Amino acid sequence: MATLLLVRHGRSTANTSGLLAGRTPGVALDAEGAAQAAALPARLAGLPLAAVVSSPLQRCAETLAPLLRERPELRAATEERISECDYGEWSGRPLAELTGEPLMTTVQQHPSAAAFPGGESMRAMQQRSVDAAREWDASVEREHGPEAAFLMCSHGDIIKSIVADALGMHFDLFQRIAVAPCSVTAIRYTRHRPFLLRLGETGELGSLVAGPASASDTEAGERGVAPVGGGA
Repeated sequence: MATLLLVRHGRSTANTSGLLAGRTPGVALDAEGAAQAAALPARLAGLPLAAVVSSPLQRCAETLAPLLRERPELRAATEERISECDYGEWSGRPLAELTGEPLMTTVQQHPSAAAFPGGESMRAMQQRSVDAAREWDASVEREHGPEAAFLMCSHGDIIKSIVADALGMHFDLFQRIAVAPCSVTAIRYTRHRPFLLRLGETGELGSLVAGPASASDTEAGERGVAPVGGGA
């Protein structure tokens, strides 16, 4: 199967001001986020990309802009299912204020039971995002072959949800996963199980170029043989 690169958008004005942005319009990258986005093309240099997919929100489009300028042959497809969680009435509120809400304990400790007033449930968020990731993966493989790599630019909770699914984790554990702004997480789906190749990587990605997804390791895992070092 193809290799999925999940890029969290760069640091945003909501991140620095401590707001739960959600789908609030007009949330842009701050100066640090713009610098992170500007560095992304170099980090991905040499890694062929068959497709680029983006959340419809502004901060994701701004994160991808330098990469798309560097690689004019690529066009970003918009995918609504990897948009930020719909936080409903919580959207745009200060996180410090939300900490006192009883629902916040559920969000952190038992997210599979959490639903935002006037918004969506966290379970629904995971389902739609995982469906999108897996469907795009299958489509890219059909069109470009099993060694293709493609990129999705999305949001922290979306990426954590997809990672939790790939690891076979119960969704109530997904808050234990951390992905920094403009980090890259790499997943390779196979016929039997997914493999997490990178998690929240903020440095080089060149080692993904040779067989974009560590094919030898995943193939060994498919045969039930632990990759070298895999038992440590």
